[in-house]
Amino acid sequence: MYPLTCVDAYKIPTREEVYMLDLLPLTSGPATISSDQKLSFFNPTSLRTGPLSNYVTHHGNLTCARAFDAGTSTVCTAGEDGSVSMWDLRLDARRAEVARLTDNQVPVLSLACSSAGFSIVAGTELHEQYHQASILIWDVRSTPTPKFHYKEVHSDDVTELNFHPTDPNILLSGSTDGLVNICDTRIADEDEVVIQTFNHDASIHHAAFINETEVFALSHDEKLALYDMAEGHENGAATMDFGDMRNVLGCQYIANISVKANGAGAVIGAGALDQQAFQMIHLTKGESWTMDQANSVGLPGAHSGEIVRSFCFYDEAQMVFSGGEDGFIKAWRTNA
Repeated sequence: MYPLTCVDAYKIPTREEVYMLDLLPLTSGPATISSDQKLSFFNPTSLRTGPLSNYVTHHGNLTCARAFDAGTSTVCTAGEDGSVSMWDLRLDARRAEVARLTDNQVPVLSLACSSAGFSIVAGTELHEQYHQASILIWDVRSTPTPKFHYKEVHSDDVTELNFHPTDPNILLSGSTDGLVNICDTRIADEDEVVIQTFNHDASIHHAAFINETEVFALSHDEKLALYDMAEGHENGAATMDFGDMRNVLGCQYIANISVKANGAGAVIGAGALDQQAFQMIHLTKGESWTMDQANSVGLPGAHSGEIVRSFCFYDEAQMVFSGGEDGFIKAWRTNA
């Protein structure tokens, strides 16, 4: 394992317990969302001086965020009241919320954004009264009413959404119903929109494309498997089943799996609270998919005894950022 050194850090200054919920790797620096309902934007070379800008969100309870366009620092947030907001982080706090979508009143658990497809997608909780979980798709060029509203793609909370890496019409969705569905968002008909289904048989925590045809699915009980939507795999069975990652990696939780650009595999972020440890393991494809544990990268001390919620890389700067339930955002790099 190659240990990195914590070279910079910032803690949310509050007496109350505040978590860093997620990190967004924008081109100009990391943005965070936190449990005090704030969206913050940081200078990547100077975390300790605090956020360059702070924005108070108005979702009742902030649950998720995604970059709409990382290059222009445009971000979407959503939350408990069902609303979705778009923010331009280049603007001051009074003008930064450039759009607000309020057609939905069911709590939002997941978001996906595609600037190429002019789309924002939200996944909701299972509505108690109507017994349905929804996927709503907005076209940002048109009215603030959803273009499509799918109510039958999943039978429980929609916990994950991600677009295909090259086709902005293809959407992946994951749910606590155990399914990962691949949808063609050009199709309005609920009976036709799902073009492939993978049954992970466990509540989906994270899922995404790792290349043009292959998908990973990670359950809330840390089971990881890979699936393929290419021809010849129509039965939807896992092409690689790693099982419980806590046993495979000797960890206690998986924070997330970050997909590398250009089909260069993915990085698994694994934590062990009792060791105050967090390591990143490269998932790479040769003849088959393997985990390169011998060359893992470690964050010694991590976020003390608290869970690491999110991590991201800036490869050119050779830096890693992490956010945790201790309220810290930290920057890490090699000793060199």
